[in-house]
Amino acid sequence: MDIEIQTHREVRLASHPEGRLLPEHLMLVETTLPEPAANEIVVRNRWFRVSISTRMMATRGAAAVNGIPFPALKLGDVLADGAIGEVVSCSPQSGFQVGDFVSHNLGWREYAVVDAGHCVALGGKSIDPVAYLGHGWTAYAALTRGIQIREGDTVFVSSGAGAIGSMAGQIARKLGASRVIGSTGTQDKAQWMKAELGYDAVVMRNGGALVEQLAKAAPDGIDVFVDMVGGEQLAAAAVAARDGARFVLLGALTAELNDSESSILAPVELDSFQLIIKGITLRGYSACSDDSDLFEEWLQCLSTWQREGGFHLTATKFKGIESAPQALYEACAGKLKGLVFVEL
Repeated sequence: MDIEIQTHREVRLASHPEGRLLPEHLMLVETTLPEPAANEIVVRNRWFRVSISTRMMATRGAAAVNGIPFPALKLGDVLADGAIGEVVSCSPQSGFQVGDFVSHNLGWREYAVVDAGHCVALGGKSIDPVAYLGHGWTAYAALTRGIQIREGDTVFVSSGAGAIGSMAGQIARKLGASRVIGSTGTQDKAQWMKAELGYDAVVMRNGGALVEQLAKAAPDGIDVFVDMVGGEQLAAAAVAARDGARFVLLGALTAELNDSESSILAPVELDSFQLIIKGITLRGYSACSDDSDLFEEWLQCLSTWQREGGFHLTATKFKGIESAPQALYEACAGKLKGLVFVEL
């Protein structure tokens, strides 16, 4: 290794959560950086993403889940997630140069030793971490490949203030939706969603029967449902669906953020006769697995929409690796907006 790095800090799983994941379930450890192999490069991480799916991956007995780009965690494992950093050491055969910025999946540490083949070059130093680490491209892929938005659609987005939902509502509008409705858990978020993200109406998770709220917000029904939650919100959307409605299912926060135990079990009761009679299409979708090649297309659309004005990349930033456990806790508690990331 041709750089002077003796130690660095990384966040590891200290104990499996039995209920909510708390900051004390994680530990910040100072450790020696391993010597890179011939095919590896050393990256000084500058930003990394904090995903609520980490809670499910930290659960005792967790297994890999298709669409979650980091592994299940055992005690003592370093957490992982999307990251952007600067190459500080590499071999001539790696294809990279010192000073290059790259993205990779070994966040939650100050430095990462990464297989060069698992890094994506990002060019110069003018990097917007929210554009690259955020889930705008997931929402874009879901609304252009998972299903397709049609001119005049009424769209319902669950968890509309979250990392995907905060982008999905805006993208749906850009693709031709005439009315966009979101769900959230607090009045503060509801007001922000309408003022900044352009939602026409917001239904509240604890604001009474969702079927009734949605009937008021979309009296003529919905054409598209972008779902990150499942449970009651999925059932309410099925009731509100128009003939030929298209549902794209991207997550199930009712399972991931269950107060007692995070899991991949997200049961919901649906009236299958109504699905048949209305001709509703439900598609489970993962951009990572199904359309990972769309990222450049997304960046081009993002650039165009930002030039046109009124399109927001939404994020909550924490500073320093020591803040990361608290960032994860607040994200899982539903306190934050948009992408959650840490700047080092």
